[in-house]
Amino acid sequence: MPKVLSITPLSRAESEQIRGVDPSIELTEAGGWFDGEIRETWPAFTVARYLPGDARGHGSAAERDEMLADAEIILGSWPFPLDLRARAPKLQWFHQRPAGASNLRRGDLWESDVVVTTSRGYADSRAIAEYVLAGLLHFAKGLDQAGQDAGRMRFDAAAYRPGALAGKTVCVLGAGGIGRAVARLCAALDMRVVGIRSREGRAEPEDAEWGFSEVAGPDSLIDWAPDIDFLVVACQWTPTTTCLVNADLFEALKPGAVLVNIARGEIINETDLLAALERGSLRGAVLDVYTGEFERPPPEPLWSHPRVLLTPHTSAATDRPSHQSIDIFVANLRRYLDGRAMENVIDWERGY
Repeated sequence: MPKVLSITPLSRAESEQIRGVDPSIELTEAGGWFDGEIRETWPAFTVARYLPGDARGHGSAAERDEMLADAEIILGSWPFPLDLRARAPKLQWFHQRPAGASNLRRGDLWESDVVVTTSRGYADSRAIAEYVLAGLLHFAKGLDQAGQDAGRMRFDAAAYRPGALAGKTVCVLGAGGIGRAVARLCAALDMRVVGIRSREGRAEPEDAEWGFSEVAGPDSLIDWAPDIDFLVVACQWTPTTTCLVNADLFEALKPGAVLVNIARGEIINETDLLAALERGSLRGAVLDVYTGEFERPPPEPLWSHPRVLLTPHTSAATDRPSHQSIDIFVANLRRYLDGRAMENVIDWERGY
């Protein structure tokens, strides 16, 4: 009898989906029970950003320990109790509803013997792609100048320098699910789309169908840089990609290029980014993320820079219910019960 513990809130429909996989499943719903522990162990900025103001948790520490001690499978979100592995000796599998594997680096599940899966590929990739397109247009049409003009209540029409997207080259760093959605929208606007993929740079048959004219490995990024008008960062954050976007790349990029980051802040060297903005080699940067975003506010130089558009990790937000994290969990639950390989298992060595 598999015992599933959900430490993230579930809707009634989601609970029914999980129980519907097999009548033998014993599902314990403990969404919100661990909020008090999270409040005590995570940075104050994280708590204020991601927990309701009145969230203090439920039950006693002993009751929570008992639930964890009995759990074979845990469904969680973010933030989460940092000592899950230590308190769940029977735990075989943990699934986190967010897509990013790096979210888990802070806790004791990282590099543990527990199978951990994510919802990579099941977020609303279309919403994120639309955000990217909005970022491209923001700088391509000079809309950043409108904010500066409003601040001094005087137009500087010559400073707008509007340009077309059609015919421009956009490089998508990370040609996975989100990268493909970005490629499709950009190609629909007659942009040339190239992609960087970590998997030995192999092009796949469907890449052209998504709008890529070419896909290659990481070594091609610096070679392509002089032709890149827009660089979109959509890859996983791993030791290999930490500060992958740095001074060398900024210096090689086409003058006036625009950077959009919807992945993780740690992929970009922010000191190098600010230097590139100051010397004018970059037209602007759209950042939905920044280094250490889950633990502290953005650094003042990014927050106040007139050519940085900074948002609080909202690129996937939308007015339509389209996140499918329960779908991947339910599909993997069937695989788990059947003894089959699961999808989106984190490879600790690779980092996602």
